[in-house]
Amino acid sequence: MQILSKLAALAILPLAIGAADTGAGRLPRGAVPVSYDISVTPDARAMTFTGHETVVVDVREPMRSLTLNAAELTVTAAGFDGRAATTRVDADAQTLTVTLPAAAHPGQHRLTLAWTGKINRSAAGLFAIDYSNGDGTAARMLATQFEAPDARRFAPLWDEPDFKARFTLTAVAPAGQLAFSNMPAAVTPQADGTQLYRFAQTPVMSSYLLFLGMGDLERRTVMAGRTEIGVITRKGVSQQGDYALAQAQRLLAYYNEYFGQPYPLPKLDMIAGPGSSQFFGAMENWGAIFYFENELLLDPARTSESGRQRIFTVVAHEMAHQWFGDLVTMAWWDDLWLNEGFASWMESKTARDLHPDWSADAEALAGAREGAMGLDATAGTHPIVRHVETPDQISEAFDNITYAKGQSVIGMLEATLGPDRFRAGIRRYMARYKFANTATDQLWTELAAAATGQPVAGIAHDFTLQAGVPLVTVSGVRCAGERTMATVAQGRFGLDQASQAPQSWHVPLVVRTIGGTPARAVVSGPATPVTAAGCGPLVVNSGQASYTRISYDDATHAQLIAAYQRLPVVDRLGLIADDYALAAGGYRDLSRWFAAVEAIAPDANPDEWGFAAQRFGNLIDLYDGTPLAAPLRSKAVARLSPVLARLGYAPRPGEPALESVLREELISFAGENGDPGVAARARQYVATLRSNPAAIPAAIRQPILQAFARNATAPEWAQLLALAQAETSPVGKNRLVALLGTPADAAVARRGFDLLVTDAITAPQKASLLRGMAGVHPDLAFDWAVAHHDLVESWVEESSRAQFVVSLAAGSSDRAMAGKVRSYAERYIPAGSRGPAMKVIAGLDVRRATAERMRAAVAAWAG
Repeated sequence: MQILSKLAALAILPLAIGAADTGAGRLPRGAVPVSYDISVTPDARAMTFTGHETVVVDVREPMRSLTLNAAELTVTAAGFDGRAATTRVDADAQTLTVTLPAAAHPGQHRLTLAWTGKINRSAAGLFAIDYSNGDGTAARMLATQFEAPDARRFAPLWDEPDFKARFTLTAVAPAGQLAFSNMPAAVTPQADGTQLYRFAQTPVMSSYLLFLGMGDLERRTVMAGRTEIGVITRKGVSQQGDYALAQAQRLLAYYNEYFGQPYPLPKLDMIAGPGSSQFFGAMENWGAIFYFENELLLDPARTSESGRQRIFTVVAHEMAHQWFGDLVTMAWWDDLWLNEGFASWMESKTARDLHPDWSADAEALAGAREGAMGLDATAGTHPIVRHVETPDQISEAFDNITYAKGQSVIGMLEATLGPDRFRAGIRRYMARYKFANTATDQLWTELAAAATGQPVAGIAHDFTLQAGVPLVTVSGVRCAGERTMATVAQGRFGLDQASQAPQSWHVPLVVRTIGGTPARAVVSGPATPVTAAGCGPLVVNSGQASYTRISYDDATHAQLIAAYQRLPVVDRLGLIADDYALAAGGYRDLSRWFAAVEAIAPDANPDEWGFAAQRFGNLIDLYDGTPLAAPLRSKAVARLSPVLARLGYAPRPGEPALESVLREELISFAGENGDPGVAARARQYVATLRSNPAAIPAAIRQPILQAFARNATAPEWAQLLALAQAETSPVGKNRLVALLGTPADAAVARRGFDLLVTDAITAPQKASLLRGMAGVHPDLAFDWAVAHHDLVESWVEESSRAQFVVSLAAGSSDRAMAGKVRSYAERYIPAGSRGPAMKVIAGLDVRRATAERMRAAVAAWAG
């Protein structure tokens, strides 16, 4: 699953249970499903559906009742081996208990159930996506979203990942509509004009990977070897899926070779839903990957270079899941990272190999590693592998630790073992556990077997079973006999006191002098001597593959700044990242970071300027509303404006992809920070949209609209609203609606509240508008959400309710906000589901402490 960027807001801030374990909230293991034959008939107009199923159940011990999962379903009939059975629903536990007509003996039996259910308006179970066709007529698409615990809203079943079974699905669709699922279908016209879709039986798989969709849609396909790859869209836009289809062809060949196991299904569909979610952007249903349109379709009038790269990234992530997650599945959600960390790592690895001009290593550092460390260095963190029980806790596990730290740790292990040995271990793992379930240690066993003599378990356990970020301190650097020597000591890096407790890791490091031969070391104690060939500035964590912060002594840091232009780009980014973080944590003064930024050349690699803009944005956000904000904005904009001037607004034919992405980032930064030139240019562009909807080049369309919205006056807000109302593209409409909450003028932004209490926009659009407002006015958004709690809860997906409202407060600088979040959590969130609230509170404490630590240095620089 591709989680939305809302996790970045939270980022500022035990061993896995095996398949045989039960634990609190788990289903009993005395009976397991072998196969399901499920039939459903949706009524999209009434927003209801009916269903019935026959489940072949393997009873392993004598029993008088079966317990499986069901939520928001009304069971109308039940039978067991042809005899009537009785049922009882526990709504809180989301279980259905079937009392059998007689004791069942070990062996296979047949359970039959019939039920009615509801079609939801947000992405949980079977849900509807309402949109407008190009001619303005209303349309409704149906789709399912089951991860993590929502297949039980579609049918009664054993809805836990280690209850793998085969699924045969049958669905009734209206005449002329397309229905689709994990497998190909045989279609039979019915006497009443409907169509009966009978989908082929799936391989054994987990319930959360089942999928059904239908609507007035179209499909186009390409072949990749013997696999048919399809893209399914609303009518008239399927050609916008051609880019994703072409990338999927390349990725399928890459993954078949890398994993050593060919993709096992006959087809792989990618479904584009014209909606949005508060929680996710795409979902890896086996053979039927669901995406929201903006994550899959390339609209030449709207998609920028960063959007193009995002589409590849999301497709690569979800396709990687077809192996890591679908073919081999974690036994329980404790090991969710086996799915998400690996898919995140593969999206970066494939970008590096298939699109080397995109600088994937730099993106992995500036995006994934920094995002993970931002959370991992606070009291709100947790180990990668951790125990979860309730549905809310499962949903909470989809965070930056699971995804981004997981990705970073896997990359570190690959770098430590070497790519060939690492891949050999992955192939062993896939071959041994295909169509089965695993826990994390089973992966370490296979990697160790492929990399004899390497300290796999020691490193892996340190980074997955304990939380926190290592801090490696470098001192005593000296050169003798053409060799540079130093002492490195380790501790724990923390942004708050709670995360600075003594701790140690086995930290693998690559050390080298600039231009010298790399040397490897593993720091496992309080102090370790390291040696590198040659004399010159010493780089520790050369290549930045290790998940650690590096703090150099003053002399060594000064040497690196003096030699900055000779460093590889990824090591420049590592130096910038560590200098900023060390200042935020109070370890070093922020003047070091300013010195590093001053060393960036005007024509430097775009990644350097993009990362600098990101960190300037972080600084400005910390001091928003204080006297430092205006001079800091002015100085930062002045530092970055020459770079934008060099790039210009108009994309140049054949320009490097990284320059195009940097242009987007700089326009966004300048527009958000009140650059009058960018604001004026945005107004000019938007004014021309009335006569020419394509007036804004696709390469800069979104950042220009963002700049217009941020600087909007009341009449301009009304103009933005009119654009949103007239927009026929669902993606374009969703983006414009989200911008209605983002004006810097709070009085203008408040106009968005009027839309939230009407039916003028959809429930997902309301959530995105309020989240957009929280990015600029967190106190305003949070207070409104608390005051309108029941209304907000009605928009929010079940899986997001413990997180959505509290996350709105994450950017607040109000000292009272932590107490307000705590009070909200105590009133509305069950005690076992308050992890997201605790992350936000930890992040708020860090924001306040960081602002105080860096205030003097910021004032001196902005002065």
